[in-house]
Amino acid sequence: MHDPASYWAHYLVPVAVAVAAPLAQANDFLTIPQAQQALFPAARTFAERPLALSDDQRSAIANAAGVRQRWDVQKIWRAEKDGQLLGWFVVDDVVGKHEFITYAAALSPDGRVLGIEVLSYRETHGGQIREAEWRKHFVGKKLGDTFKLDEDVPNISGATLSCRNVLDGVKRLLVIQKLYLPNA
Repeated sequence: MHDPASYWAHYLVPVAVAVAAPLAQANDFLTIPQAQQALFPAARTFAERPLALSDDQRSAIANAAGVRQRWDVQKIWRAEKDGQLLGWFVVDDVVGKHEFITYAAALSPDGRVLGIEVLSYRETHGGQIREAEWRKHFVGKKLGDTFKLDEDVPNISGATLSCRNVLDGVKRLLVIQKLYLPNA
């Protein structure tokens, strides 16, 4: 006959630990320098310009974008070639269903999306948002455009929250650019 304590320790504890292990894991796809190069291939320099936001500024962003600005500091780089502004490279995090999605957006000086890249995706489903076919729907978007899931950016089955939150995040970044980033 088996000793119940050793049976528990030998067989059931490893099973309990495996079952309790988190299902989501981070899948890192691009580093910041890789995403910068992908979104601004002509840029020679990326000048880091983190934007510290007051509570009033964060409220203004939330009012204009319709979603809140979570962070007090937004990670931003000025993309340049020979001293000329090519645009703004912004790294942001939004919640998917349960976990953060880290993505980067390239914004032109006149307030258009040049492209987005997914740097890290931590959800168990919906990783298709990193596919070029889905991300291409953001190119050319500006603040005056509609930002509705399934109307101008397609939904991905099983990733509705990820799709919606990246869409809302990009709109929020365009608001930040309009309110707080110079054109030149």
